[in-house]
Amino acid sequence: MCARTDIGHGTGRQLEVADIFRAHDEAYRQTHHLSGGQRRAMRDIIACRTALLGGHITRCDYCGVQEVRYHSCRNRHCPKCQTLAKVKWVEARQQELLPVPYFHCVFTLPHRLNTLAQGNPRELYGLLFQSASQTLQTFGRDTKWLGGELGITMVLHTWNQVLEHHIHVHCVVTGGALSPEQDRWMATKRRDFLFPVKALSKVFRSKYLKGLERAYAQGQLQLAGQTAPLNNVETFQRFVKPLWKQKWVVYAKPPFGSAQKVVDYLGRYTHRVAISNNRLVAFQDGQVSFKWRDSRRGNKLDILTVEAEDFIRRFLLHVLPRGLMRIRHYGILGNRCRKAQLSACRVLLDQPEPIPRPPESAAELMRRLKGIDIDRCPHCQKGHLEMIMTIHPLWQIDLMPYETQPP
Repeated sequence: MCARTDIGHGTGRQLEVADIFRAHDEAYRQTHHLSGGQRRAMRDIIACRTALLGGHITRCDYCGVQEVRYHSCRNRHCPKCQTLAKVKWVEARQQELLPVPYFHCVFTLPHRLNTLAQGNPRELYGLLFQSASQTLQTFGRDTKWLGGELGITMVLHTWNQVLEHHIHVHCVVTGGALSPEQDRWMATKRRDFLFPVKALSKVFRSKYLKGLERAYAQGQLQLAGQTAPLNNVETFQRFVKPLWKQKWVVYAKPPFGSAQKVVDYLGRYTHRVAISNNRLVAFQDGQVSFKWRDSRRGNKLDILTVEAEDFIRRFLLHVLPRGLMRIRHYGILGNRCRKAQLSACRVLLDQPEPIPRPPESAAELMRRLKGIDIDRCPHCQKGHLEMIMTIHPLWQIDLMPYETQPP
């Protein structure tokens, strides 16, 4: 190990996922096969806000103190790089809110599919988005319920509180639909109810398993290691059969109380990573301790301690393949028709079009939305920081082989 492993016990510095990676990445890579995305995530998290990525030196225009600021890695799995991305994304979604109730639904895959998903994340996660969105749209288009096009935003999460596989999508759904002719907004008949969850569950299960069987028949699944026996058709059929009989979990929460609560919810869930640094408690003697909430005991806060190797395994379970979008929009929020259909909805709901905001810098955006002045001097709290020198990266991280130490 090449880094201290006693962080988190009064050392005066917040323990980070990067500390655990620095201490154990070389040994872990020698004993585990990693995907390209997993290697990139480890490399980026290790380098984030260090001299490896370069940065700049600033000076306060009031007190003259100088400060070094290193660049962020901007990897979507990095616990330190999500704040600005989240703020920008939520700001854009806020412009799309309609004056209607919004409902929160969760579609969860049975844990029996976890091992298959580990070897086929792109296929099984994509099928989850497809099946859940089609299920909601089937009910939304049914005249028994609404008879029109819903607006759906879906966010993929693959973890539970102890970082094991728990694959599910959170959905924010409009409490109403746009008619096919786009001349009526059809509100839900009850403001506290969207669709029956038992019926949603059955339709979701059917759509997902038919899609899974189709992908298998077309040879789209990679079956190796623990899933290699599924290459035999009869074995695969025996694997799938219990899933048809199992009750699949679909959960529908009461509607959000206001548009602001929708925005707050989106801000909490959209850019969340598997574990944040502030949940880490200690890293000592090759073991990692972190906080988690036990839902079986009323969300009581507890501490779990695992071997560092197991912690890394759990974290890397949730690194998504490159290019796989974990936030997707459907119905009236679909990317191809969003602008026109939202405009039609606003006319029907007597809502004025939002006023476009002029382009803002990151500092201006954080100041307006969060009340945080990232350019203010942290020492005197009076002056502002001005860049006086650029620090070049110690190594060209995108062109060099994966190493944990700079040259």
